Amino acid sequence: MSLLTSSRRAFLRRVGWGTASWMIVPRRVLGGPRYTAPSDELTKAVIGVGGIGRRHMRYEGARLVAVCDVDAGHLRAAAADAGRGVFATADHREVLARSDVDIVHVATPPHWHAQIAIEAAEAGKDVWCEKPMTHTIGDGIRLVQAVQRNGTIFRLNTWFRFRSEFYGLGAEVAPLKKLVQHGVFGWPLRVRIGAATGFDWKLDQWVGRTDLRPQPVPPELDYDRWLGPAPFKPYHPHRVHGSFRGYWDYDAGGLGDMGQHYLDPVQYILGKDDEGPVVVIADAPQQHPDAVGTWRRITLRYADGCEIVLDGRDVGGSPPFIEGPEGKLYKGFRSSIRDVRRIAAELPDPEPGVTDFAEAVRTRRRFVLNESNGHRSCTLVNLAAIALRLRRPLRFDPVAQRFVGDEEANRLLDPPARSRWLA
Repeated sequence: MSLLTSSRRAFLRRVGWGTASWMIVPRRVLGGPRYTAPSDELTKAVIGVGGIGRRHMRYEGARLVAVCDVDAGHLRAAAADAGRGVFATADHREVLARSDVDIVHVATPPHWHAQIAIEAAEAGKDVWCEKPMTHTIGDGIRLVQAVQRNGTIFRLNTWFRFRSEFYGLGAEVAPLKKLVQHGVFGWPLRVRIGAATGFDWKLDQWVGRTDLRPQPVPPELDYDRWLGPAPFKPYHPHRVHGSFRGYWDYDAGGLGDMGQHYLDPVQYILGKDDEGPVVVIADAPQQHPDAVGTWRRITLRYADGCEIVLDGRDVGGSPPFIEGPEGKLYKGFRSSIRDVRRIAAELPDPEPGVTDFAEAVRTRRRFVLNESNGHRSCTLVNLAAIALRLRRPLRFDPVAQRFVGDEEANRLLDPPARSRWLA
């Protein structure tokens, strides 16, 4: 017991594991909140193995020791793929109670992301989370607080700010960041995301249905646990699994599915990792209260005049991706500025960060896309979703993280959850 500090005693009381005379304590708790022995093999669990989670059961730097899913069919398939010795359960709390899990990969639908990630942080685990990071801005605030309070290493699973070509643009983000950072296009800037960069490819795919009639819950699905903190709605197969994205209770259609992939790099390019927009405007048809619909355009405007424009439909022609008073940049790195590639190559590179999650966990150094900047880019997604639902211009205070003079909008920042599923 002499190894346990008072903060670790508090942690053990929170998770309710009884007395130290018999409990199995995670090695990171014994060594302190920032300890991982360099010689140790990192271990991981994946919670949610029906789709993207199944594809992430194996990645370099961590050995799979547990899988979890509320669908027995998904769980059986994942357990068979994982092989002998991998723990399988329908209850994520059983995963978090295990002492042999270092990393928790959260691959559930978004309405569960924050809750499981917060519980994982409280249980002394590091977290790899799918996008969108959280389903609401209130969830995001609580998740940031939990990660930082517990010394958790957190990564969001989108990567375009630090590797790979930005979707459809034909260029990586780093040279764009350098050009913007050094004022090559002037200021303020408008960044346009739309058909030219491939943003519209899932907008029609994830539209919800308005004709759902209750159906029997299949025996392999724990539907009540699948809903979790979301409001209760009668079961229909279109409401769960792949097509859940078409319903406001769980995601925000193609905007929720792909929005953070597109918006996080733009946030980074513009240097807005610690900021947020002050005005959000949506041009869209009337949205159904349950089912996500289509939309035409969403504009996010910052206090300094910068704008991000999301085009939900092909606006025709080839609008610039970046446009400023001194120049424009188009798809394929074409620009109104002569020798723009040479200029970008000669500029100093952006400040490096840790882009290997296993390294971040071992060294306790913050991952390059973490809870703080991830929350800010996810906030863009959630602000856009609220603007779509209300279909009126909204003013937002990015410091207080509240809408200005609009209580109806503020209620959508942190809607009530079903309390039986809260930690």
